Amino acid sequence: MEIIGYLASVLAGLSLGLIGGGGSILTVPILVYLFSVSPLSATEYSLFIVGITSLIGVIPLYRERSIDFRMALLFGIPSALAVIFARKVILPAIPEEIILFDSVIILRRLMIMLFFATVMIAASLFMITRKEKVEKNLKIEPKRNLGLIFGEAISVGTISGISGAGGGFLIIPLLTILNKVPMKKAIGTSLLIIGVQSMIGFFAGLPAANPDWHLLLKITALSVSGFFAGNYFSTKFSAGALKNTFGWFVLCIGIYIILRELAF
Repeated sequence: MEIIGYLASVLAGLSLGLIGGGGSILTVPILVYLFSVSPLSATEYSLFIVGITSLIGVIPLYRERSIDFRMALLFGIPSALAVIFARKVILPAIPEEIILFDSVIILRRLMIMLFFATVMIAASLFMITRKEKVEKNLKIEPKRNLGLIFGEAISVGTISGISGAGGGFLIIPLLTILNKVPMKKAIGTSLLIIGVQSMIGFFAGLPAANPDWHLLLKITALSVSGFFAGNYFSTKFSAGALKNTFGWFVLCIGIYIILRELAF
């Protein structure tokens, strides 16, 4: 299973390189089902893997001037604070067991995985159904609705902190559709936000995590290599087709997680 896990880790980085998001959506299930990492630890590991991969991936986009630093700052600060709150307050507050109706016991593992699967399914449906017209955004000055940006950032940061997902699958459409950031800049800006907030979230929970650094660094290296491969091939395919295909793939994984965790 480990060999499959290593190959899948390259795939997670590949998705980040191809579409600028989605890597963390794959990373948590890879860690849980292929490397037998606990769901709580998997969310911690995922923040590191996706954070490092995203920050390294920002470098070529920075050289191309494909990053909106002001938007990254406006979005990134509240998002990072929400990640810290989720890792420090929300997750520790979830009990190991919740007893419902005096007989039904829900484990924290189940709650985390079902929450993650729900996020996956919602993100996949968004990718599948969203009809983006990139060319209309190219010459429009990005909007600076601070209230809207703050609300978006808090929501994304909270979801990222709980699930371990970087949030690129949410950040990119929020930047392009609601804030009118051109697609190429949205991808670069999203990677910067993902990288910073993920690393902040990782270090916020590090004292209690006790990670397996050998495994973590191997998977991260594979993810980074996958990112550069994906970035190279991203110019060879239609962005719409990539997002649609990836959306269906994520939908299938989300449904699989729910069925597996509920033992159907």
